[in-house]
Amino acid sequence: MSVKTDEAIDRNGDQLCLLTVHAHPDDEASKGSATVARYRSMGVHTVLVCCTGGEAGDILNPSVDTEEVRANLAQVRAAELAAAATAIGYETVYLLGYHDSGMPDTPVNARPDNFANAPLDEAVERLVRIIRTERPQVIVTYADDQEFYPHPDHIRVHEISQPAFEAAGDPRRYPEAGDPWQPAKMYYTGFSKRRIEAMHNEFIRLGEESPYAQWFERGFPERDHRFTTFVDVGEWLHHRRAGLLAHRTQVDPEGHWMRLPDDTLRRIFPYDEYVLAESRVAPIPEGETEDDLFIGVVGSLP
Repeated sequence: MSVKTDEAIDRNGDQLCLLTVHAHPDDEASKGSATVARYRSMGVHTVLVCCTGGEAGDILNPSVDTEEVRANLAQVRAAELAAAATAIGYETVYLLGYHDSGMPDTPVNARPDNFANAPLDEAVERLVRIIRTERPQVIVTYADDQEFYPHPDHIRVHEISQPAFEAAGDPRRYPEAGDPWQPAKMYYTGFSKRRIEAMHNEFIRLGEESPYAQWFERGFPERDHRFTTFVDVGEWLHHRRAGLLAHRTQVDPEGHWMRLPDDTLRRIFPYDEYVLAESRVAPIPEGETEDDLFIGVVGSLP
């Protein structure tokens, strides 16, 4: 369903704002980045919250796996994040201020300053403060995925997002964190099986090894029925690619993940997909899907 408008303001005359919450540098590039680029081109204020510094991440690009990079990984990843945010179209970037939690049963996972070990109320308040400052109508965050990718930081993003969404508009909660602001909608970003199968089958058609084969070997979940919203981002995929390539420690430009051209991706699956998790506006009619995150806030952007 879609209604058109020419102005990036909501029904109350406030500037439209999209705020996304991500766990590590590079997550903002791999998840929904073309959506951000699309809305920025339409005049929407775009805000990124990155919860950790990504200090525990592996270096996945052999060409930059050097002693100097390993010794300064936190600074390197911060610089990559800044470059990627610019390439994607984020206007404002917040660092929530926590150390990367690593994976369970690793030494870094026991650090008291990591995101997963932070007091929940403290982390929620930090996010509430940002929400009240930026006043987004729409928040994009993560679902509770403890089955396919149970990274502690991704789970923690989910754990703080729901209470922050509710508390931001409640003047009784965190009164020192700014004037109340109630976001209208919250979405979970994710990858549908339909998208992964489309890319996997294209690799096979081209006679190449598919990097997505391992996803199916691990048992990629069948959850396509949950997706409520499909944003056409075909014209903005080059922003996604530029954002990914800015993360040189994480993305090998010659690797399989980058082998499908944007024209191919536009042909086989030109969408970012989302699950509408919370809404303070009219619900989606049963049996329908959305093509715009701002439906119900302003109708729909062109």
